[in-house]
Amino acid sequence: MSTTIESNPLLDRLPKHLRQFIKPQDYSDYTPINQAVWRYVMRKNVSYLSKVAHNSYLEGLKKTGIEVDTIPSMYGMNRILTEIGWAAVAVDGFIPPNAFMEFQAYNVLVIASDIRQLEHIEYTPAPDIIHEGAGHAPIIANPEYAEYLRRFGEIGCKAISSHKDYEMYEAIRLLSILKEAEGTPQANIDAAEKAVEDLQNNMGELSEMAQIRNLHWWTVEYGLIGTVENPKIYGAGLLSSIGESAHCMTKKVKKIPYDISAANQNFDITQLQPQLYVTPDFAYLSLILEEFANKMALRTGGLSGINKLIQSNALGTIELSTGIQVSGVFTNVIEANGKPVYIQTTGKTALSYREKELVGHGTINHKDGFGSPIGKLKGINLAIEDMSPRDLSAYSITENETVTLDFEGDITVKGEIITGSRNLHGEIILISFKNCTVTHGETILFQPEWGIYDMAVGKKLVSAFSGPADATSFDLITAVPSSTTIKAQQSAERDDLEVLYQTVRLIRESKDTTTSLVPIFQQLKENHPNDWLLSVEIVELLKDRNEPNLLQEVKNYLENLKQRRSEIAHLINGGLDLI
Repeated sequence: MSTTIESNPLLDRLPKHLRQFIKPQDYSDYTPINQAVWRYVMRKNVSYLSKVAHNSYLEGLKKTGIEVDTIPSMYGMNRILTEIGWAAVAVDGFIPPNAFMEFQAYNVLVIASDIRQLEHIEYTPAPDIIHEGAGHAPIIANPEYAEYLRRFGEIGCKAISSHKDYEMYEAIRLLSILKEAEGTPQANIDAAEKAVEDLQNNMGELSEMAQIRNLHWWTVEYGLIGTVENPKIYGAGLLSSIGESAHCMTKKVKKIPYDISAANQNFDITQLQPQLYVTPDFAYLSLILEEFANKMALRTGGLSGINKLIQSNALGTIELSTGIQVSGVFTNVIEANGKPVYIQTTGKTALSYREKELVGHGTINHKDGFGSPIGKLKGINLAIEDMSPRDLSAYSITENETVTLDFEGDITVKGEIITGSRNLHGEIILISFKNCTVTHGETILFQPEWGIYDMAVGKKLVSAFSGPADATSFDLITAVPSSTTIKAQQSAERDDLEVLYQTVRLIRESKDTTTSLVPIFQQLKENHPNDWLLSVEIVELLKDRNEPNLLQEVKNYLENLKQRRSEIAHLINGGLDLI
């Protein structure tokens, strides 16, 4: 299969900074053992989940065209997902939370195209195609849930992170890679687990991103729906884990009615979840999401919003009441009476209106930072943005006039007005000065030698959020994770086992009832004594053949294997139960 990325109208809409995470799905990378792992998990899931999953799951499998016997291709998934208004892309393991959620906002499902190893068939902390393709994709065929997912992405990608959040993301990504990789020394896993634990214990107050990531975990990944007494599964992490989907239905797992308090409940990706939240229906998920969004700086703005951006030490945006948006790394705010009266960025800054960069106000024009007062003028109830042309003239706020503007909070702007810009409602959103001095009391904030002073106009700071207002204003092609997933190790022994799996697969798919299975089984016993899944598949083939002696021999072999490897006994039993 081609390693090029198949596109469609939804993917064509994606901005460049998201496309950097997309990788081609090289279908030829999937081995016969990989295909057998997919088939085992899916057969177990469909059998068990038909009883305990939300009815959208089985319906969604049909709608999305995901097959039980074969790992899905991105091209095939996209062709079918397009019919329900979604698309899918392949990525390399975990990607940053903001990017993951922004993909969702564009109705694009992010799928880690690697697949778990046979040794981790029940559960893996690393995202894989079983988790994404068999977990997430079927449920989004439910329109109400799909809209929740899209809206979650739209809001979540604006959540402000702390400087520790990215460290945590990198630590969790590395841990998931090491735990899934074949033959990782235990000392390396222990060190990675300790790094995650140390960060978890020293995160301080949870950021917006940490909180909304918790909400995502307890709904999209590990959500239950219905009643506490009789819940059904809809979370992708549960739908894709044959171990945890059964475990979560036992009394060992506490069931809690879902509410906004879940935002403060942290999780451990390496352990079975000790508690899960139950939502009465999908509509309630959207209700809690809106309740959380109402507390975010995205909607509250103000002094707390700008302080969150300063603490994040990352690219963010504030929006003033006129709609002008300032994007950059915010480093300082001057406050008075609990309100911001002056904001300051350092380094490249861009000014926008309605997510479109203002002409002449990109990062080239504001490469050294940007500062502006916020609020009303002293002793004047009428804000600049609310002034009519007559009012502006009365206060000498007109072109070619030298004016002194004394703002509340002891901020003074004095200079000659060059020009101004207005928004769609006719309100002034930006005033440019020459020969300008800006002061806060005795402190100089801007002086004439620095050039033209552009002053954003707005009586209130109404919104603060992560990332730029206009993504094209900044070079965002820098966020690729530092670690990469580790492929399964190649060896002569492994190659030989792959050939046996492929032979059995071809016999099954061609409905061949004449080719002898004896040499395959003998080779398996002699050269691969720890493998169990292929023996289960051989039993499946023998059920349609009149070979009772060989069937009993294989079953006896599996019984001995269960005694020798007790940790996989339940997996063997699960496979035989399906037959």
